[in-house]
Amino acid sequence: MPAMSLPVRIAPSLLACDFHRLGEELARAEQAGADWHHVDVMDGHFVPNLSLGPPVIESIKKVAQRPLDVHLMIEDPGAWAQRYADAGADLLTFHYEAAQSDFDATLEAFRDTGCPVGVAVNPPCPVDDLKPFLERIDLILVMSVHAGFGGQSFLPEVLDKVRALRSWGYQGDIQMDGGVTAATGPACAEAGANVLVAGTFLFRATDMAAALAELREQAESALATT
Repeated sequence: MPAMSLPVRIAPSLLACDFHRLGEELARAEQAGADWHHVDVMDGHFVPNLSLGPPVIESIKKVAQRPLDVHLMIEDPGAWAQRYADAGADLLTFHYEAAQSDFDATLEAFRDTGCPVGVAVNPPCPVDDLKPFLERIDLILVMSVHAGFGGQSFLPEVLDKVRALRSWGYQGDIQMDGGVTAATGPACAEAGANVLVAGTFLFRATDMAAALAELREQAESALATT
């Protein structure tokens, strides 16, 4: 399946929303046209910050009208896979770097949940080690910033990872997360990424719906050229 046949999906990152109005922010993202809600989970160990855990995800799931795309930035992710699936994750992504010592077993633990499974890589981490596992991975998240902090600038050098994955024939979703805007999104799509996570660009926009529509239009135009 060529990249151009994959749908463009926009996943606003809740890390950038106003948490004291979380329910309203979920609704605002949906009304703006969000395809997924991107939910960052940080444990204070794998990354230095802390964020949402299973109880908050359970609460989000009760009101969300879009799939929860849960990105686990945590140590020992395999031990938590079922817990986050039970909390309401619709898609589950874990970091290769957090599971490198026993990647195969961790991947199977996530597949056993029944959720589509994603694997994330930070900017310094190559994607070469994922090559033998591509048929068992539904989504690959290429971080275009360093995991754990919002508001960072986009790192264009990671686009080569996306190009490599597509050149190997990877047919699943490729997600880009970090510094994604209407200015950087087209390059992501042109390289072969079809799922764009945007936090600050969308939640801080004067008109979220207009910003999301612009990002989608630019990405679809770029993806169609691949």
